[in-house]
Amino acid sequence: QVILVPSGGGLVQAGGALRLSCAASGRTFSDCTLAWFRQAPGKEREFVAGIRWSDSSTVYADSVKGRSTISRDNSKNTMYLQMTSLKPEDTAVYYCAAARLYARPVSTTVNDYNYWGRGTQVTVSS
Repeated sequence: QVILVPSGGGLVQAGGALRLSCAASGRTFSDCTLAWFRQAPGKEREFVAGIRWSDSSTVYADSVKGRSTISRDNSKNTMYLQMTSLKPEDTAVYYCAAARLYARPVSTTVNDYNYWGRGTQVTVSS
């Protein structure tokens, strides 16, 4: 069983930065893709960034590209999302997710991910 435990959310002013972490356990992740999604009130869950564990290949949503960096630490089985130049529209509950996609490209589709952590709230004040 895969367990994903996110941390690092909080309240930050516009223009500030946050780093989210997602500690993963339960299996090896060499054949997995891990990703961050977010969901704002009244909106659908949307892809933010993903990373293929085997080679650190990454994909970003246009909304965060250039402002965010996703990375992983294999020794700690932890994924990170460093977010900078935060905007009020980045306010959402952020979820980390995992999928056994093997060598497939990083997926941006919610339904491709079958392991989910609980959400962590990110609030950006204007």
